[in-house]
Amino acid sequence: MKNSETIVNIFMDKLREDMYEGNMHVCLRDLGRTIGGYISNKEISHSDASHLENYAVSLCKDKSVGASTWKKAVTYGSSQPLTFASKDYDQYIDDDDDLDMNAVLGPSMMTKKKKKGVVIDRGWIQKADIPPCPEDWNPANDMINYIKALFKPDEYICYVLNAFQKPDSEKWLPKEGMYARTANEVCTLLAQHGSVEKALSSYNTESGAWIRVNPLNGQGVSQPNVTDYRHVLIESDECSLEEQYSILQELKLPISSLVHSGKKSLHALIRIDAGNDFELYKKRVDFLYDYCKRNCFVIDASNKNPSRLSRLPGIERDGRKQYKIGGKFGLSNWDEWMDHVQSLDDDLPAIECLEDDWENPPDLAPELINGMLRRGHKLLISGPSKAGKSWSLMQLAIAMAENGEWLGFKVQKGRSLYINLELDHRSCKHRFKTICEYKEFKNPNVKDMDIWNLRGKNKPLNELVPHLVRRAMRKRYDAIIIDPIYKVITGDENNASDMANFCNQFDKLSTALDCAVIYCHHHSKGTQGQKKSSDRSSGSGVFARDPDAILDLLPLQISDELEEEIVNKEIKDHLIKEVSIKYPDFKDYMTSEQSLTVLGVTEAVDTYLEGDTTLSTQLKFEARKKAEAITAWRIEATLREFPQFKPKDVFFKYPVHEEDKDDLLKDALVEGELPPKLTRKPKTEAKRREDQIAKELDREEKNFEKEQERKRRLAEKEQEKEQEQEKKLAEKKQETEVLLSKYNEAFEELENINEDLTITNLSNILGSNRSQVDRKLKNELSPYFECHKGGLVERRTF
Repeated sequence: MKNSETIVNIFMDKLREDMYEGNMHVCLRDLGRTIGGYISNKEISHSDASHLENYAVSLCKDKSVGASTWKKAVTYGSSQPLTFASKDYDQYIDDDDDLDMNAVLGPSMMTKKKKKGVVIDRGWIQKADIPPCPEDWNPANDMINYIKALFKPDEYICYVLNAFQKPDSEKWLPKEGMYARTANEVCTLLAQHGSVEKALSSYNTESGAWIRVNPLNGQGVSQPNVTDYRHVLIESDECSLEEQYSILQELKLPISSLVHSGKKSLHALIRIDAGNDFELYKKRVDFLYDYCKRNCFVIDASNKNPSRLSRLPGIERDGRKQYKIGGKFGLSNWDEWMDHVQSLDDDLPAIECLEDDWENPPDLAPELINGMLRRGHKLLISGPSKAGKSWSLMQLAIAMAENGEWLGFKVQKGRSLYINLELDHRSCKHRFKTICEYKEFKNPNVKDMDIWNLRGKNKPLNELVPHLVRRAMRKRYDAIIIDPIYKVITGDENNASDMANFCNQFDKLSTALDCAVIYCHHHSKGTQGQKKSSDRSSGSGVFARDPDAILDLLPLQISDELEEEIVNKEIKDHLIKEVSIKYPDFKDYMTSEQSLTVLGVTEAVDTYLEGDTTLSTQLKFEARKKAEAITAWRIEATLREFPQFKPKDVFFKYPVHEEDKDDLLKDALVEGELPPKLTRKPKTEAKRREDQIAKELDREEKNFEKEQERKRRLAEKEQEKEQEQEKKLAEKKQETEVLLSKYNEAFEELENINEDLTITNLSNILGSNRSQVDRKLKNELSPYFECHKGGLVERRTF
């Protein structure tokens, strides 16, 4: 049993290092099995094994599950004898090899290998002398230097000079303290009076004094009152002061101030630099605490609170001094320290057991583009020059901000960063505005679209990614769009090794920022019609294998007949749209038959705008010019996470790609693609007749459906006209009845006063113009009145 104590110490260290969230099950299983083997070999006593079990279970979140896992592992390991060729037990387990159930520990597993994030070997910690409190120690100056090191002059701080004890307890607990003074006010008082007691207040020399580690808003002392998540406190009671001081120096932590507590711990305030982002603060603090834990520095987890109290220097506590330890400690800020940590670390994740999540697997990353792309995945858009790839990427960013559609796919609402490597920064912004205006967005959600213009300031992608991650970390982007990647390619485009290293940068970017990475690349030379979508991108085949989704834009061969049909449709739609904008009642004026053809729409426009030949000619010219600029494209996809979808046909109508919803392009061939008759096997005569009959039936069915649709539309239009006519007749009848009543009353008045029933007398009674009365009697009221020569009027009898 002479080695039992050594083994226990080694496994205590392993438990401290490896029992972190996400690795607890693996740690308990592997170390428990190994301890079982030691028990079987009588290399460790049962009491020591029990001590290790208690310690392991104490580190578990779920104590009952931890105890069960440990006991099962020890029981299994007890049946497996272990052999050793050496007694150098220190760090004998290779952290990159998950222990097999039948593993035998031997020389091959004795290689000392540093675990991720570990820079300190507990067995080699050198105790360092702590600088003593200066003989000419000035408490007020010590406090001033401390406050200036942590806070800005106008920031509110909270210090606590008074404490209390609970009944039956000797422990001193801090009161709420003063939180309505700024750092500058406190420092000014200390400088003026030269004494802590005179400047602030007398304090309890038994309990000492405290200060909250972050600035507050002057209205309270809890976490919501924190205005800047700048620091976090770390302290440890697990080792001597000299060991604490040595570890803090070795870890190179970004320490703003280090204070001797006056008892058994050092209080180190670490720069977290999270601003007002509490989620970022929590993420960084968790990383820091885990890092310290893996480096033999067990610190008090209750100090994670951003409004935590720390020991205030310039105070005497139970006869001992709370003082600021002088000297420079670690690196200057969080980013520098993270760069240092990453330079020491391979940054590889822990090996996971599939059993851990088998019953409750983790949720899949949310879809960003439905049926195509998830958050954290990569999308490559490939196409020839002038395919509108940049326009399409901008259109995607806008669709994401607006929770809209893109190329017929639903896009989830999110925030994007568009990295412009090619366009002049002014042109880039105008393009976004042009697309929004075309889409008729009155108030586009521009706050969710950021642009990083790097034209003329490009760096290779491996140099650009660290800068990008630092800038984008707090933005919480859902997608990073890089346009185009040839501007940042490193190495030989045709070299698989170079391109694998290049594409790895996209993984680093998506992992660090937890966002999708979307980028575009150009086609290789030559026609692409007979290639697969995954083989069309220029350069190494790595481009085809690396992304999670590839969208390929292919130009279509358009026949003269099809081109004329496309142009006519666009002219028709453009004329209807533009005229309707200026004259909203134009659509009601145009008949349903006229709306079906470009000739009918043109005739309707000419008739409606009679006399305005300039506007009519201008609109027709604009419509044809815009129509002739349209290009046709087929989108093919290669997807890793989703089922493949059928190729989509789109038009590029400056400035956007629009889905071909009328199936005009369904029979078009990709440039370079051979017609079906050249690629298919010859058909038998019977098969030809069968296909011909099927085509004719299909054509007849479609023609019948079109005719039925045309008749339905005409019937609806006629019904609408009849209803409108009936409405007008009813209104006219009502107006006539009101008019008739008016004229009858006038006739009766003339008869009562014995005046001649003439048009002149009627007009006098009615107060209307004689010619107007004459016209009414001869038109609307002719069924009720008869006019004679000399202007006499007679009422008809029925």
